[in-house]
Amino acid sequence: MVAKIFIDGEAGTTGLQIRERLAGRADLNLLSIAADKRKDMDERKRLLNEADVAILCLPDEAARESVALIENEATRVIDASTAYRVDPAWVYGFAEMDKGQGAAIAGARRLSNPGCWPQGLIGGLRPLIAAGLIPADFSTTYHGVSGYTGGGKAMIAEYEAAGASASAYMPYGLTFTHKHLPEMTLYAGLEQAPLFTPVVGNFAQGMTSTVPLPLAGLARVPRGAELHAALADHYASIPDSFVAVAPFDAGLGKSAALDPQAHNGTNRMTLHVFANDKAAQAAVIAVYDNLGKGASGAAVQNLNLMLGADPRTSLAG
Repeated sequence: MVAKIFIDGEAGTTGLQIRERLAGRADLNLLSIAADKRKDMDERKRLLNEADVAILCLPDEAARESVALIENEATRVIDASTAYRVDPAWVYGFAEMDKGQGAAIAGARRLSNPGCWPQGLIGGLRPLIAAGLIPADFSTTYHGVSGYTGGGKAMIAEYEAAGASASAYMPYGLTFTHKHLPEMTLYAGLEQAPLFTPVVGNFAQGMTSTVPLPLAGLARVPRGAELHAALADHYASIPDSFVAVAPFDAGLGKSAALDPQAHNGTNRMTLHVFANDKAAQAAVIAVYDNLGKGASGAAVQNLNLMLGADPRTSLAG
């Protein structure tokens, strides 16, 4: 059976990448809206209700509007905005988060695609909390650097216009009210929001994110090898996982593999564990593509699961 797919917002960065990844598939019929009708409510409504799966690549309010336009029980939705990320009626689309998450995604009628920043935190911390190595009330900090495509059209235009004069390293979100915080807190399993300090770099796409782990105050201090084993065991248990855990080397002080652009164009995420057991300090660093596993790649992975297709179809890595 050929599934009809409508990408509402296909002209945006995430929408374009999803369409490129899906192009040429014999099992899909990609519905498209004419450029002059993108703001035509009736035409959008028609396509949304005709689709087997609607993928929404829109701002939050526009995404809510699109969902409200769907009048049938058949159209399934993948929403890439933050509108429904912590809504209990929607399935969260991080397939590697739990052993049963892939099955939940496969059966979902309404699915919220994860944000790019949350996946690094959730991927690196949730298995450690689940294993009892890190407590849920841990005072968590989280930081990293992402390519400027994560900021949408306005930031892309700003950086491309500035060229070499654009800031190489620009912290932002310093009101500590980033829109991804509720999602991070809920799905990482934390009792309080992390202190999150994101940075945008002068490169188009790719990212690294870091969860520092000051362990000295814990009732039981886990060793670096234990942290690594818990992550490795978790991801080894996930069928068709795109998340890998790099080998652990307690004496490793740096790695060329931490290049934020290392996984560009793929749906891969690699987690690295660094530790100093004597100092009771560790860190989990994630490397992935903010437009791949962090956006369009995750959406395609979720679509494959929802359609019962091979999870790796249309995905590199």
